[in-house]
Amino acid sequence: MKREWTPKAAKILVMVVGCVALVGVVVMSLWNALVPDIFGGTTISWVQALGLLLLARILAGGRGRTGWRGHRGWRERWNQREQAEVKATGC
Repeated sequence: MKREWTPKAAKILVMVVGCVALVGVVVMSLWNALVPDIFGGTTISWVQALGLLLLARILAGGRGRTGWRGHRGWRERWNQREQAEVKATGC
């Protein structure tokens, strides 16, 4: 039995695009509400807000020390700790 991934992939794509759009609108709204009044800057567009988010992500180091595989490594570390505890207690 072959699974059909097209509907699931389409849902995920729509959700990702929706989240990116929403975050861009939030950043744009916050910038336009705060920066012109506080610092005398200009307002930005939605595309500029997305660019600002991308720049901040690059400057802040992306996903941190662990990289993209960091979420998989926790399981291995957890198993190693459990094995060490079993050996220490003898159970």
